[in-house]
Amino acid sequence: MVSPKDLVRHELIGLEAEIASSSNPASVGMKGKVVDESRNTLSIETAPGVTKTAIKDQCTFLFTLPSGKKVKVEGKLLVSRPEDRVKKKHRKW
Repeated sequence: MVSPKDLVRHELIGLEAEIASSSNPASVGMKGKVVDESRNTLSIETAPGVTKTAIKDQCTFLFTLPSGKKVKVEGKLLVSRPEDRVKKKHRKW
């Protein structure tokens, strides 16, 4: 079960995401389902068959957990390969 506290250590693919803020103004407000993740980017399906890429360290994301709770995450915390991010230790906030 994904909790807001350990979201940065979990799989992001399949979660609903929205870009709350970004250094690229055109990206702000983009929302949809996370369909792929690389070290530096998230691919978000904004409409059926339409996938857009967001650069992690330039954005602040608002993820919707399966429970319906929304969690805001700085993209800089997500920068790393997904399989390595699970092993990272983060400070408690």
